[in-house]
Amino acid sequence: MKIIVQDLATEYQDEGTGKVLLFLHGWQDNFHTFDSLASLLSPTRRIIRLDLPGFGKSEVPQEAWNLDNYIQFVKDFIEKLDIQVYAFVGHSFGGRIVIKGEATKNLQAQKIILIGSAGIAKNRTFRNSTLKLLAKIGGLITYIPPLIFWREGLRKRMYSFIGSDYLNTGKLKETFLKIISENLSVSAKKIAMPTLLIWGENDTETPLSDGKKLAGLIVDSQLKVIRGSGHFVHKEKSQEVSKLVQEFL
Repeated sequence: MKIIVQDLATEYQDEGTGKVLLFLHGWQDNFHTFDSLASLLSPTRRIIRLDLPGFGKSEVPQEAWNLDNYIQFVKDFIEKLDIQVYAFVGHSFGGRIVIKGEATKNLQAQKIILIGSAGIAKNRTFRNSTLKLLAKIGGLITYIPPLIFWREGLRKRMYSFIGSDYLNTGKLKETFLKIISENLSVSAKKIAMPTLLIWGENDTETPLSDGKKLAGLIVDSQLKVIRGSGHFVHKEKSQEVSKLVQEFL
C-alpha cells in the first residue's frame, strides 16, 4: 500500500486486527524484514509496517535528514493513518527512532520493544569519529595518482576496517553521518514505559553489551537474549521472538 506523508510516497503494510503494533526497520532494510514475525503476530494484533524514507519502496528525502526528521515523519505517518499505537517495535536504526521519539514525547505508546537497537554504545565513539574523518578526506586521498586507479578498492578497505555500512548508504550518506553522531544514553534514561529488549547472543553490529547498557538505563526494562542468533534475530529466530513479544504484551 502507498500513502503520502510529508510529500513523500511511503510504502506500508497494514494487517491483522486488535491493538496496533508499529514496526520500524533498521538501516539499509525495509519492512519485509518483519515478514515472519508479522505472520506470527497478526492473528491477534494489528501489525503496521512501513518503509522509512529512503529505504525499500518509499521515496528518498531531497535533503539530508537527522534523527529528529525521522521521528517527525513517523509521528506524521501515525496521524495520517489516525491510529493509536499500543507498542513500538524497533530494530537497529528503528530502535533509535523509538528511543528518542519516546524520550521527547513525540512518539507515544504504552509499551516498547527494541530488537538489537542502535544508538548508545560508547565504544562506537572512535568508530563514528573515524567515519566522519574518512568521509572528508577519503575521497581526496584516493584521487591522488596512482591511488585513483584503486580508488574503490581502497575505500572499501577503509570502511570495512571499521565495520561500516557507509559505502552502502548511496544518497543517504549525509543522513547516515548525522544519525550515527547521536548518543542516546540520556534519551534512554527518560523512557518510563515498560520496555522489552531482545538481543541476539552473537550480534556483531549492535553487540550484546549495548543491550545490557540499555537495560541498565531504561528503568522498567527487561533484556532477553536468544542464543545462536545475530543482529537479525527477528528473522533467524522468529518463533522465539514472537513468543517473547506475546508474553510481554
